[in-house]
Amino acid sequence: MTDKHKKLTAWLAGFVFVLFFVLVAWRIGVPMVRFVSQPQEFRAWVDAHGFGGKLFVGLVILQVIVAIIPGEPLEIGAGYAFGTVEGTLLCLIGIAIGSTLVFLLVRKLGVRLVEVFFPVEKIRSLRFLQDSQRLNRLTFLIFFIPGTPKDLLSYFVGLTDMKLSVWVAISFFARIPS
Repeated sequence: MTDKHKKLTAWLAGFVFVLFFVLVAWRIGVPMVRFVSQPQEFRAWVDAHGFGGKLFVGLVILQVIVAIIPGEPLEIGAGYAFGTVEGTLLCLIGIAIGSTLVFLLVRKLGVRLVEVFFPVEKIRSLRFLQDSQRLNRLTFLIFFIPGTPKDLLSYFVGLTDMKLSVWVAISFFARIPS
């Protein structure tokens, strides 16, 4: 394959990837957020499904993977439906699973896609990526601040040399304030 074909393939793959996310967000994410944004109805649904209501974690996982779906309505709905402690734990579990899946997916496929657009040497030359302690602290800080685009940043972290165990700890504990 020539470089021109590689770039065209990468652009096409990127377009399909973004289009897929937009379609999932529109067809699943928007109705999901609307449903969770109606606290009484959501709580009734959770109560009617008993332990099955805990499958709410799957919605959180989907929200993390499809990063353009806003997470705040899910977090607020979880607090209302499950209570503060259980809602927080269910959200954090879903976030940890979703973040781990994104991290592993980017580790597997992301570097090849990114290096079509940016030379690996250029990415690796960024100073904060060279120092793992600095990268870990910066990532923790960004994830600790409510309102930052954490799910989108999850796609970037998989391109770094951060260890999976560190990533899981950061994505679980640093998101507690949110």
